Amino acid sequence: MQTSTRMRAAAVAALLGLFAVLSGPGGAHADEAPPESTETTTVGDVTGFRADGAVYRLTAGQAEARVSFVSEETFRIELAPDGKFTDPTGDDIVLPQGEPPRTRWKERGDRYELSTGEVTLRAYKKPLRFALHRADGSRVWSETKGLSWTGEKTVQTLARGANEQFYGAGMQNGRGNTTHRDKTVEVAVDYNWDDGGHPNSVPFYLSSAGYGVFRNTYAPNTYAFTDPVTTSAKEQRFDAYYFAGEGADAAKDVIGQYTDLTGKPFLPPVYGMEIGDADCYLHNANRGERRTLDSLKVADGYVENDMPNGWMLVNDGYGCGYEDLEETAQGLKDRNMELGLWTEDGIENLEAQVKAGQRVAKLDVAWVGPGYKFALDACKDAYQGIEDHSDARGFTWAPESWAGAQRCGVQWSGDQYGTWEYIRWQIPTYAGATMSGLAYTTGDVDGIFGGSAKTYTRDLQWKMFLGTTMTMDGWAPMDKQPFRHGEPYTSINRDYLKLKESLLPYQYSYAHEATKTGVGMVRPLVLEYPDDPKASTEAAKYEFLSGEHFLVAPVYQDATERKDIYLPKGTWIDYWSGRTYEGPTTIDSYSAPLDTLPLFVKAGAAVPMWPGIRSYRDRTADSPLAWDVYPQGNTSFTLYEDDGVTREHRDGKYATQRADVRAPKHGAGDVSVTINESKGSFTGKQTARPYEFTVHTGSEPRAVKLDRTLPELTSKAAYDKARQGWWYDRDDRGGVVHVKTAPLTTAKKFTVKLLGTSAVGGKKASAAALTAPTGQEAGAGTPGTVRVDVTAGRSDLTDTTVSLQVPEGWRTATAKVPGRIPAGATRRVEVALTPAKDAEVRETRLTALARYRTAGETRTSQQRLAVSVLPPAPEGEAWASDLVWLSETNGYGPAERDRSNGESGADDGKTLTLAGKTYEKGIGTHADSDIALHLGGRCTAFTADVGIDDEINGYGEVAFSVEGDGKVLWTSPKLTGASETVPVDVKLDGVRQVRLKVTDTNGSKTGDHGDWAAAKFHCA
Repeated sequence: MQTSTRMRAAAVAALLGLFAVLSGPGGAHADEAPPESTETTTVGDVTGFRADGAVYRLTAGQAEARVSFVSEETFRIELAPDGKFTDPTGDDIVLPQGEPPRTRWKERGDRYELSTGEVTLRAYKKPLRFALHRADGSRVWSETKGLSWTGEKTVQTLARGANEQFYGAGMQNGRGNTTHRDKTVEVAVDYNWDDGGHPNSVPFYLSSAGYGVFRNTYAPNTYAFTDPVTTSAKEQRFDAYYFAGEGADAAKDVIGQYTDLTGKPFLPPVYGMEIGDADCYLHNANRGERRTLDSLKVADGYVENDMPNGWMLVNDGYGCGYEDLEETAQGLKDRNMELGLWTEDGIENLEAQVKAGQRVAKLDVAWVGPGYKFALDACKDAYQGIEDHSDARGFTWAPESWAGAQRCGVQWSGDQYGTWEYIRWQIPTYAGATMSGLAYTTGDVDGIFGGSAKTYTRDLQWKMFLGTTMTMDGWAPMDKQPFRHGEPYTSINRDYLKLKESLLPYQYSYAHEATKTGVGMVRPLVLEYPDDPKASTEAAKYEFLSGEHFLVAPVYQDATERKDIYLPKGTWIDYWSGRTYEGPTTIDSYSAPLDTLPLFVKAGAAVPMWPGIRSYRDRTADSPLAWDVYPQGNTSFTLYEDDGVTREHRDGKYATQRADVRAPKHGAGDVSVTINESKGSFTGKQTARPYEFTVHTGSEPRAVKLDRTLPELTSKAAYDKARQGWWYDRDDRGGVVHVKTAPLTTAKKFTVKLLGTSAVGGKKASAAALTAPTGQEAGAGTPGTVRVDVTAGRSDLTDTTVSLQVPEGWRTATAKVPGRIPAGATRRVEVALTPAKDAEVRETRLTALARYRTAGETRTSQQRLAVSVLPPAPEGEAWASDLVWLSETNGYGPAERDRSNGESGADDGKTLTLAGKTYEKGIGTHADSDIALHLGGRCTAFTADVGIDDEINGYGEVAFSVEGDGKVLWTSPKLTGASETVPVDVKLDGVRQVRLKVTDTNGSKTGDHGDWAAAKFHCA
């Protein structure tokens, strides 16, 4: 079983073996290396000094150091222990720089001072030791001892500040968005794509003290951020660039200087920021024989399911080729997608492939092979190859890269399993990589192995707030397009794919910003809130910022709530409910049904959007531009636009348009949104367009003006029908003003004024908060209630009612809350609910809506909550395989009813057989497996025979267990394929929910086909 897993493991093992005998760009064999001394030598006293413009040389016996200034804040220190300077990277990584700055030097007794207008590098004489100071004399960093070396490595030792924090080192799986302080970080290729690995390493780190360091080398690095800090590279030369930043944006400044040196991130085409799809179609051992043109059938699936998809890799699998390339490329274009290819066999045929229509190149892991230079050259050559043979922008993906790769590719975290744990450790990975100038880092949605409907949906949600991502098929038991799992997953995935599509103007503007600043859109909290003591800690580890305005806190457990969400200073608005929070604060428990990603917007945000599209190509000359506005104080956002595909923007063919929002800092007042003239031009630019605004005020304006008063509309239907006008929807996220205009010229500015309204949160900031207990259940067709807690804000609530928004066919009634709810008090309300008789057994999201009077206003509050729809409890003697399962996870393919596990498909198992005995009824699983069933407290016992199915011929090793209401009721011993059948007889008195689990006990997951034969519940 699981042939694909073994193939992947063998391939990676082969690559590891290849790399084990190769080192550095030259690929020398380890057994040919000269013996290395382990004795440490530290540089001695200065014996000579020379100045040549912005370059300074200091000799210390045989060793020589060289200091070269690149800019006012950037300089390079080199040390040659033998006095002979070398540079293995040449011009691979560091780009040509401009004229060096004017410098000056002074000798001050014990030291030389080498200065620009911004910094002074002190070179102490006895022994040679460096320290960096700013122009005002404040120290940035200092060596506690001179540079040292052994036969294996060179080391710098720096003093560590009392509160100094450290970031960077590229993509560090499971970490990086919080501090590296007291940790040791490796910077090298390790082919470890799991938690703790470090693919796409970068020999660069930055410090909260306002500096960064880039080791200009291809050699592996080790950074120990202990006290003192020791950083080493495995080579007998020292070569590092230093960057000095200052103030609140020091980290951004340092990233900017580093990317000035090694290259700014590239600007991807717009389709590259849409989700991509990868699979092998020709000679696919995991899916049977298919043809390359079969990829168009999958593309049709996206179209038929109304789902965005920007590009497809059609040969992504070992040994997979392609045919009919030009026809495939054209077919994809007809479906608003672009063709991509995996470069397993190199890029020698890139010219012909690009001319046939290839626009995406994904680089093979094997390309790292002999060293980082090979990988970096591959990235640059593939990127350039696309540009040399088309008018498109280069667009590549790489699983193992190095410094400089940010200018030519997306850094991808490799092959992983779709699990909750996978989601957890990926959250800090990508925001952390931004601290090393990597603007586009990502992983496959739900990995490429394993996975489930829930993990896929949860993973896709948050990855829509990354710049780039894709889904890969062909390695897991089922394909991984976002429509494969059916409802409710397809609809949820569609909503998030379309949300990303609508946010493309926002995300693309940040992509352009990265080309100027080096700072990517996906950011750790500490980058925007460097003075927040919690931003660098575990409190902020499992969340990130998408741009400055969205805070994303993904759900990484099988749960309907997310705990411990930290919000930094400022006002934050729940994207789904409109509830406001004042930071810094921690949300202990956030209600997050399956369709709800915990998502918050910073007050003051003005977010440009493209509403209602499946592809960016759906945009026409008449399409509206929408602005989602959360008014607080005076803020602005600059939209960037170009043709999205060609390289004409590099010649100045682009446009910018700034939105200025003027609003009270808090409470009542007028709000204005000024859309300034669009500056610049490009092919396809809209000369006029309609605009839409959603302004989150919480208080109804008395009028809305655009030159003159706009007509007020009284319903959503009237608003949708009107050419222009406004409508206040008090039930929309706490109260939202919707405004639309007729087409307006982009050559002139205009202002929308909302009179007599408020900043976000309402005039009195007195909205109520709704919460709901977790774990609420409802029976299909059975009358019941849902519990909702209403907490009054700063003022009492009166005339309070609570209702539920429910699916079609469900019944509910509005609950009236008697009397007054005092300010700050909480009242529990029970709202009647009857699910439809045919309601599916699954978690269902409802929305509670409270209407009330407070502080002289009519207000509303809302909250999403999860209700589990349960099947009827079993009666009499009930076979487990005949019951509705609340949930089912299985190690390989689906668990089978009345069959063995079989292969990866449904209903492909054989007759259940244990120790030669066959069974008509039962469940066939593959460890690890977990099946949940609802008993409703009606059953007294569970019986079964368990063991590993005879079809495995003696392989496998598992353990069975039965859990009731979260407690382990019974556990088997370890069983192998040769074990005797074990009878099960477990008492279940009063148990409402039972879980049948089969666990792998030896880590191999090979042949773990555990059977629950004759599994039966004995019920009243």
